[in-house]
Amino acid sequence: MVGLSDALRVNPVIAAVKEDEYFDAAVVSPCKIIFLLTGNICNVESVVKLARDAGKGIYIHIDLIEGFGKDKYALRYIKERIAPEGIITTRAPLVKIAKDLDITAIQRVFLIDNLSFKTGVQSIRQVKPDAVEVMPGIMPSVTEKMCKAISIPVITGGLVNEEKDIRSSLKAGAVGVSTSSPKMWEFRRHEQ
Repeated sequence: MVGLSDALRVNPVIAAVKEDEYFDAAVVSPCKIIFLLTGNICNVESVVKLARDAGKGIYIHIDLIEGFGKDKYALRYIKERIAPEGIITTRAPLVKIAKDLDITAIQRVFLIDNLSFKTGVQSIRQVKPDAVEVMPGIMPSVTEKMCKAISIPVITGGLVNEEKDIRSSLKAGAVGVSTSSPKMWEFRRHEQ
C-alpha cells in the first residue's frame, strides 16, 4: 500500500479523477495518489486494482461512488473486497466508522464562511480523520488558519487550476493538493 504522507512528500499533487476518461492519464501521471470521485459498485474494484498495479495509492470518495450504502457494511465491503488505501467522505459518522474498521479516512470539509470553519474544526477534532481535505483549495489564508487549528494533515482541493494555487497551498501548510486538472498533475515540487 502507498502511504499518504510518504507519497505526498515525493509529490504533493493528487490526481482527482471525477470523469472516467481521465483515469488513464492519472495512472500514468507523476502523481503518487489518486482520489477517485466517480464510479459505481460494479467498476470500482477493477479501477482500484488498475491504480494499485501501477503503484498508485487510491482513495475512493464513498459519497460519490454509486451503489454503496453509507454505513459500516459498505465500508467493511470496501475494505475487504476493494482494498483502496482509504476513503474520502464529507460525513463525520462515516469517518468514525472507518476509523473503527482501521480504514484510512480523509474528511472533506467545505469552508464557505466562519461558521463552516468553526463546525468543520469541531467535527475534525471529534472524529479525528487521518487527513482533512479543505475546499476550496484556493484560499491560502484559510488553509493556514486550518493548519494551525488542527493537528491533522491538511490537503486542499477544489478550483485548483494553476501552479500558483498549488504553491500557495503548500506554503500555507498543506501537505498536498488535489486537482482534477490533468495539466496540474505534472507539477513538480522543485519548481516551487
